Amino acid sequence: MKRFLTTLIGLTLSAQLLASTQAISERLNNMGVKNIELKDSPVNGLKTAITEQGIFYITDDAKYVLDGKLYELSENGLTDVAGKLLLEKLNQLNKEMIVYPAKNEKHVVTVFMDISCHYCKVLHEKIKEYNELGITVRYLAFPRAGVNSKVARQMEAIFVTKDPQFALNEAEKGNLPKELKIPEIVKKHYQLGLQFGVNGTPSIITSTGELIGGYLEPKALLAELNRQ
Repeated sequence: MKRFLTTLIGLTLSAQLLASTQAISERLNNMGVKNIELKDSPVNGLKTAITEQGIFYITDDAKYVLDGKLYELSENGLTDVAGKLLLEKLNQLNKEMIVYPAKNEKHVVTVFMDISCHYCKVLHEKIKEYNELGITVRYLAFPRAGVNSKVARQMEAIFVTKDPQFALNEAEKGNLPKELKIPEIVKKHYQLGLQFGVNGTPSIITSTGELIGGYLEPKALLAELNRQ
């Protein structure tokens, strides 16, 4: 009898969870939000909604939405819950990144960049300085004009070529690719950037999933990474 009751309770909870998930999905779909991935959040009564437009939190009854940062408090300080969740997706793209490794690596950052961005060019001109300070830089594409832009097609050509590092170096010197490609890899990078909350370039993601918006010179970036 006890075993039967335990099974019945489990089935009831599963049905409630399914109903909750369906209600949330339907509510978000009605709001025009598509391709929703729902996950539990660290807060009871809240679900994490991962969408193409970004990450937000919604109550189990689908009545309230929290659009903003959710931080976990610990002895080590604050941790961005959404950033931590997206790290897995970020690292799954490691084979598509253009990487400038540091010999004596202390930190790894991922930079969402745009070849038409002035401060991305400034950052790239100092890539050796970042590396010498022990900072490995990994690039992902984030065309500010969107995935249907000419810049997106140029960046696709750079990221899919046999020697992406050389192609990027040339592009930053003004030698842009003549052959344009349909943005496929770039589209994935762009969508992930939106989920991280990127709205400009360069945007730097730390190894813990924290977003640093804007350009930081090498020593300033090192100080920030050491502080975190």
